[in-house]
Amino acid sequence: MIRYLYADQLSQFPHLARAMFRDRADQFKTRLGWEVAVDGAGEERDAYDDLNPLYVIWEKPCGGHGGSMRLLPTLGRTMVNDHFAHLTDGVRIESPLIWECTRFCLARDAAPGTAAALMLAGGEILRGFGVEHYVGVFDARMVRIYRHIGASPDILGSQGSGRNRISVGLWDFSPRAQARVAARAGISPELSKLWFERAFGRDVAMRKNRAA
Repeated sequence: MIRYLYADQLSQFPHLARAMFRDRADQFKTRLGWEVAVDGAGEERDAYDDLNPLYVIWEKPCGGHGGSMRLLPTLGRTMVNDHFAHLTDGVRIESPLIWECTRFCLARDAAPGTAAALMLAGGEILRGFGVEHYVGVFDARMVRIYRHIGASPDILGSQGSGRNRISVGLWDFSPRAQARVAARAGISPELSKLWFERAFGRDVAMRKNRAA
């Protein structure tokens, strides 16, 4: 199932949180060789985890972490503006209608459909919070994953070639895209909506500013 948790709620799910940060270390440090900080507990965290982001987490039936991503509004600090503005020719992406998605992570034993389930949940955030787009930086390996899910972004800028190519992408989530992604995830739109409403209620209009 999908859980939507702000950073200040992670203490309520300590096993799930630890597994998420350890899987992030495994993916980004061990498997991809990124220069990220891993602490003595084997967890990968950065300064953006201190900004009370919203985490979208696929929780496995055993209670473990299957996959996750991190969301922040672009009116505050974001990775794309702080570190990757050169990919957009110095143009800062700042709008109440655009949120940043980072640390898209899949556990080694993630079930098929996990990536699509996360993207489907991302669509619920767009719909529920009145957001229109996500922006995010991704590497070449993610192109195939996004295409398979049926949620490829519009490319705003890129650098490098081959496996070393990195890009900034902009996503929206039309009803047609939702249907494609839901089919890939094997999750009905009704169930996806139910998980979102359990986390935020049916009317989240008054909650929008919490992440701002």
